Amino acid sequence: MPVTVILDPSLGAFVWLHLAPPIGDALRASYRKLLRWNDEFPFVKFSLAADDRPIATVEIPSERLDRDSLGLAVARLLAICDLLLEETAAWLWIDGRVPDPGSRAGRQAALFVRYADRLGELADPG
Repeated sequence: MPVTVILDPSLGAFVWLHLAPPIGDALRASYRKLLRWNDEFPFVKFSLAADDRPIATVEIPSERLDRDSLGLAVARLLAICDLLLEETAAWLWIDGRVPDPGSRAGRQAALFVRYADRLGELADPG
């Protein structure tokens, strides 16, 4: 899933990614999930894109914008996606079941290791 960065040097950066395809049925329940997650994850904000896809966003003020803060923002977004996988399964797969990963390994392991000391409980959600 692609991560998008919008940079305005005078303000900072917004780092975001689409969590799922556009929300269809059970719209009210989906909105409730997004609002609950806004409370549960204070460093990430959840909303809907213009095409109704759920998105997660991390804001980085311009005075703190550097490679390290951008890497941490991406790591946070990916860790939260992993953490919410079961809850978003119905948005991602027709039958709502997460496919067996088999022998596939995630490509973000090194990123999680690099920022583990600052991801807190997101570094080890188990």
